Amino acid sequence: MLQDSPLYAYIPAQDVTRAREFYERKLGFKPREELAGGVVYEFGRNTACFLYPTPNAGTSKASQAFWQVDDIEREVADLKARGVRFEHYDMPGSTGSGDIVTAGGAKAAWFKDSEGNIMAIIQNVS
Repeated sequence: MLQDSPLYAYIPAQDVTRAREFYERKLGFKPREELAGGVVYEFGRNTACFLYPTPNAGTSKASQAFWQVDDIEREVADLKARGVRFEHYDMPGSTGSGDIVTAGGAKAAWFKDSEGNIMAIIQNVS
């Protein structure tokens, strides 16, 4: 049953070499394996993503993936120190200013990767 199976994200890249530079140098990811022209990265709780070549990278106007974190302020500060630039979106009902907004029971921050894909960092709030 799908509900009991792990779910993995795909991250599209027009230029895998450029994307790897972003993910490995700016975000600090360590590749698990190279596969079919792309690369697999592993994360916490047995999750992973596959960075793969495609001309369609950066075409979605929605987030490709998000990381669930315990301290969004710390994560945003760390990524900014590595040169990651955060996006700002007008979201009805959200509060906050700067790089982190609160809406729908979570704090969120968004950035684009080297390929134009939108990524998010999320922290649940009570």
